[in-house]
Parts: sequence; C-alpha cells; structure tokens
Amino acid sequence: MDGTSLGPLPREGPLLNPDGWDPEAYARFAAERRRPFEDLLALVAPIAGRRAVDLGCGPGTLTRVLHEKTMARETLGIDSSPAMLAKAAAQSVAGVRFERGDIAEFAPPEPFDLVFSNAALHWVPDHAALLARLTRAVAPGGQLAFQVPDNFDHPSHRTAEAVAAREPFRSALMGSAHSHNVLAPEAYAAILDHLGYSDPLVRLQIYGQRLPSREGIVAWVEGSLLSEYRARLPAELYERFLAQYREALFAAVPDERPYFFTYRRVLARARR
Repeated sequence: MDGTSLGPLPREGPLLNPDGWDPEAYARFAAERRRPFEDLLALVAPIAGRRAVDLGCGPGTLTRVLHEKTMARETLGIDSSPAMLAKAAAQSVAGVRFERGDIAEFAPPEPFDLVFSNAALHWVPDHAALLARLTRAVAPGGQLAFQVPDNFDHPSHRTAEAVAAREPFRSALMGSAHSHNVLAPEAYAAILDHLGYSDPLVRLQIYGQRLPSREGIVAWVEGSLLSEYRARLPAELYERFLAQYREALFAAVPDERPYFFTYRRVLARARR
C-alpha cells in the first residue's frame, strides 16, 4: 500500500540489504501517499461480512482503513518487508491480521471477495501473468483493485537510472537498474477484459505535491524508488550513489521554492 506500499524486492542483483525499506522515510509523506489510496478505495464496493486481502500492506495503517471502509469481516495484510510488518503489528485489531509473503508467489488456498493492492504490484514482473494469477484469488462476484506508480519518465526516476549506469554502481547492481513493470492504462483495461471481468475501469491520474524545495524530491524517493538501490548496494556505496543522485537531479530540475512535484498513478478496479 502507498502510505504502506511494499511489494517484493526485485531478484536481480545481490540483495546485500535483504530488506531495503525504511518505514520512517516512507512515512515522511504519509498524507500525500494516501491520496491515491483514497481514490482507489472510492472505486471499491463494500464487502460487508466478507474477506479482503491487501497485497503490499506496508506498516498496515491503510490496511486497517480498508478493513473498516469496506466493512469486511476479515482483512489479511501481506508484505515482504519484516521492517514494515513490525510496524503493522500495531494495526492488528479484530478482523485484521498480517503475514509475511511475496506477491510474486501469492496463491491462497481460498479466494477473497476483494483483492486490493496499493502501490505494490509494480515490483513484480509480467503483469499479464500476474493479473491472471491474482484473478484466481478473486471469488466469483468479487473485486480486484490496484494502483501502481507510473512516474518512470520524471527526472526523479530517469536520474536514478542514469546514476545506476555509472561505475561502480553498474557492476554492483549487475547492470540492472530500477524495475520497469508497469503497463499502459489501455493494456490493463484489455487484460482485465480478457480475464473476464464484467466492468473493468482503468484511469491514469496525475497528482501534484508542493514541496518546500527540490530537496524534497530526494526525501520523497528515499521512501520508495531508492529503497531498491538501498537494498541492492552496500551501505557505503549506497551513500555514494545517493550523493551522485542528488547532484545529478539538481542539475536536471529547477531550483524552485516551492517545487511542484508531479507523480502519475494508474488506478484499476474490476468485478469478476
């Protein structure tokens, strides 16, 4: 979830830090990251007395909101990060529980009435196959709802890829930079239709956030995008990566105060 948002880390490269997620860095913009979650949740019909799963639940704050707003009987939050799940323990109330798991391997023995994921599926490759597998986890008449970041063309992302292509980072990352798994909105609509959903709804939404300065971009991505590099680089090398990232980023974006930071999200909801 965003405000939670944590899917499995990519498998390419040496996971020298097996987690990479920093809950405190992620929480710096909790309110801002919550906006796409609220918009996605507004597309979901209540499932009173039934079961939901939140894939990539992070620290669990929004999992609990999901549980309450959908009036579910039971909501399961799944995340791959022990650090995030440690935070999520505080959100365990009647009907809400959390488990460690990998979205890339999610195949529950019984389907759910709502399969929900907020800013986590982008960590998993092959979304056509992923959505087909997740569909098997949706009960007849149930819903699939997800949103994924689509900011790969923003300087915040392009700069990270450019720095990752430099040495010694390229060798340490084994030549693999940030994962690109997100499809065009039209592709998601076609996939959901092909999978037999009755009313697939997919939209691209642009959000904007006024940051005090462009330095805020770095603080923002340290809680999301850069977690992948933090996981895959030794601590000393990651600090060098971060310093070069900041320098290159500031050469690419204007020194505006405030700085208007835009981020794109693809939101999708469908009923089986």
